[in-house]
Amino acid sequence: MRLWILAAFLITFFTAPTHAAAVPPHQPAVQYDDVTRFYAVFDETGGHPTAAALKSGYLDPGTAGLRAFVHARIGSAQQLADAIEKSAPDFAGARRCLPMLPAARDRLRAVFTRLAALDPEASFPPVTFVIGRDNTGGTTTAEGVTIGLEVICRSNWLDPDIVQRLVHLIAHEYVHVQQPAAQIDPPPGATLLFQSLVEGGAEFIGELTSGEVLNRHLQRWTQGKACRIERDFAAHAMGSDVSAWLYNGPGTSDPPGDLGYWVGYRIVRAYYRNSHNKAQAIQDILHVDNANAATFLARSGWRADDDCGSTDTPAPSAAPLH
Repeated sequence: MRLWILAAFLITFFTAPTHAAAVPPHQPAVQYDDVTRFYAVFDETGGHPTAAALKSGYLDPGTAGLRAFVHARIGSAQQLADAIEKSAPDFAGARRCLPMLPAARDRLRAVFTRLAALDPEASFPPVTFVIGRDNTGGTTTAEGVTIGLEVICRSNWLDPDIVQRLVHLIAHEYVHVQQPAAQIDPPPGATLLFQSLVEGGAEFIGELTSGEVLNRHLQRWTQGKACRIERDFAAHAMGSDVSAWLYNGPGTSDPPGDLGYWVGYRIVRAYYRNSHNKAQAIQDILHVDNANAATFLARSGWRADDDCGSTDTPAPSAAPLH
């Protein structure tokens, strides 16, 4: 997940770290004690925590996921305190998502079971919810997924149902855990096609496991515009400039941004539908890289002009394939 990055991320019951040993296979612990501890500090300081209070009450006793997130995204206790003062409503508002985590956990059990069935080689590292610096929804590595709840909670262009939003986000991000290409920075000259296939693959397999893509708003916005969008994408697919297609946020209602997720999803979906060996197709989707992306596109059978006629055709609905 990148979560624009996202991205993203996850797999497990939402349980405290002390219960991780009791978690069944393919349901590893999802931890949110860090969020609970953050709001204890937040309340004790009247919503204006100092760097010292954040360090002693939130960061120092944090989980391994939070400690890694501090290094990657937060920076320091002072930077976090400054971000809270700058965007206080985001941090106060994220509290509303905390009670939704147990319900999301319950719905995720089936998601993780389906992922294990689709990819017998899947790994299931922990997932950690934290409060970050309001600058990223999360990070995904082979060691796990860390979600910035304050960003995801305000991302209302995604599913308006917060529990569903969390489920689809986690399904998407956990696919990134299985993608070698998602664990490293894109190579020099990485194409728009390759990077869109990585995100599109997470959208598609996330849909197979959760029943819906993360960026459902793109499915709605692209109706009646598929021909123009796909022709434009095809014209730029082998270039390395992704700025108009990926990680450019929700944008405005016209256009919404991140359309590379949508086109990548459609290419990956075509590849899966046209494959006689679905299990191998899943592995091919997970192992797309910059070197094989063009071959993947050719084998998918996807063509930009397929949605072009005398008038533009609406994008088909994103029903899961089984």
